[in-house]
Amino acid sequence: MLAALKASGRLGDGATVAHAVTPALREWYAEGDEEELEYVAFTRAAQGALQLLRHDPAAPRRRVVVSADVPASRLQREDTELGSSAVRLPEPALLAELASIHIDSTDAAEAVGAAADVVEEALAGDPDAQFTVDGAEDHELEWYAVSELSELA
Repeated sequence: MLAALKASGRLGDGATVAHAVTPALREWYAEGDEEELEYVAFTRAAQGALQLLRHDPAAPRRRVVVSADVPASRLQREDTELGSSAVRLPEPALLAELASIHIDSTDAAEAVGAAADVVEEALAGDPDAQFTVDGAEDHELEWYAVSELSELA
């Protein structure tokens, strides 16, 4: 994904499911300030990265979350359920819109790989699988400037 972003200057090649501070998230977490709401959306994006890894066994076992500054008018709400942060970006985000890149360190790869293998079971309510996913979430993603994309790719 990062290599394709570097080559094309665009994140993806079509519509993308993403996470953002939505009205439904604000209503669910009314006492949260903007930074806390952004962290919730970020955490959900990291969980989504586990699902992408599950379906791409050739990908390195490291979660990647790309943060972008996209106008709310370009986002379509994916889910209106209370607390949802899911949105759809109908067109790829451009490199110029990206704010930062977050990626697991190499020492998280084993835990992230194990979590990717069972993430769907965790979502279905399996407590053992959830314990494994929680182990991956204990690893904080590292922050990188967009200017470091070449080194990351």
